[in-house]
Amino acid sequence: MLKIGAIVWGVRDLQRSVTFWSEALTYKLRREPDVDFSILVPKDGEGIQRSLNAGVTKDKPKRHHMDLFTYEQAGEVERLLSLGATRVNWNYEPDADYTVLADPDGNTFCVVQV
Repeated sequence: MLKIGAIVWGVRDLQRSVTFWSEALTYKLRREPDVDFSILVPKDGEGIQRSLNAGVTKDKPKRHHMDLFTYEQAGEVERLLSLGATRVNWNYEPDADYTVLADPDGNTFCVVQV
């Protein structure tokens, strides 16, 4: 049996990404980050580890994304935008239950209404 232990995200600016994702997900550093790697864990202890790996040199977004589920999509989208996320120009279907955003490093993710 396998289970997800961590999601590792390649980033260009490690400190900016630590700040954004810590606030966005209510996570904290597990320990002091290395020069090019940090590990974030949920403040309440429940959930999947989020690791950030510096060293990405290309501007083009990666071929991965996360779906973040919420019961208050509009409020969460606004909160994430205030933390530094940006809206992504997306061709939404009429009944879309998600909003596509990009983190400060350009990685896209979806905020999904549950």
